[in-house]
Amino acid sequence: MDTLVSRYSQPAHLHESHSPEDYQELGQSVPPLSLKFALPPVANPAAFLRAHTDDHANPDCPIKLAHGTTTLAFKFKDGIIVATDSRATQGDWIASQTVKKVIEINNCLLGTMAGGAADCQYWLGYLGMQCRLHELRHKRRISVAAASKMLANLVYSYKGMGLSMGTMCAGVTKEEGPALYYIDSDGTRLAGNLFCVGSGQTFAYGVLDAEWRYDLSAEEALELGSRSILAATHRDAFSGGFINLYHVKEEGWVKHGFSDTNPIFWKTKLEKGEFSNVTSKLV
Repeated sequence: MDTLVSRYSQPAHLHESHSPEDYQELGQSVPPLSLKFALPPVANPAAFLRAHTDDHANPDCPIKLAHGTTTLAFKFKDGIIVATDSRATQGDWIASQTVKKVIEINNCLLGTMAGGAADCQYWLGYLGMQCRLHELRHKRRISVAAASKMLANLVYSYKGMGLSMGTMCAGVTKEEGPALYYIDSDGTRLAGNLFCVGSGQTFAYGVLDAEWRYDLSAEEALELGSRSILAATHRDAFSGGFINLYHVKEEGWVKHGFSDTNPIFWKTKLEKGEFSNVTSKLV
């Protein structure tokens, strides 16, 4: 396709006197488009990666990867709530406090990031392209089940090669209703009503398991999502920054803010008497 386009169209910087052969030569110089994922130039990429990054396989490995985040999503009667923190860490160093960990695949489908930021952004971006191609081919939006299966198949083909990814796909369609799937870099794909992913998931589960029910109102559900992320950012050193909150409905998702956790924490503490381990005065 690139060769045909360059052969029969004239770039602005070329003069009209150039012959078709010149354009053909130009087209041949364009590198072919490839969507293949680059692998390390070694005989066994999986073994190479384990030797250099796996603490269990090699305690003296030179690269010790550390991941930390908190993401969650849950169904309720009016759709799905998706909430995440925004902290990115490189080992014990906080690299960013404003990472957008919700990937807007299309206007009705959301994905979340946990694990390696580059892996999640690359593959969810690739999934967005495939979902759009599906719409163009079949003249209808892809189902959440099909999109999640597509992503699981993609990452499974690279199993053992070092991908680090724990993501969720959330969407609401007329045929499926609220649909929520968990996918990880081993190719695992699970459907469920409620998922938390990341180093702060145990703290978020503690709040969700105590207060979640299917008949929550939209306001209660949004508050529960925000409160669960707040609990994780309070206890987990690798989670923090801002609370990114979305409500997914059949007509599309709605963003409900990218809110700093600090004022939310103090408001929750002072108004509700929670987080009793923190005092507002020096003792």
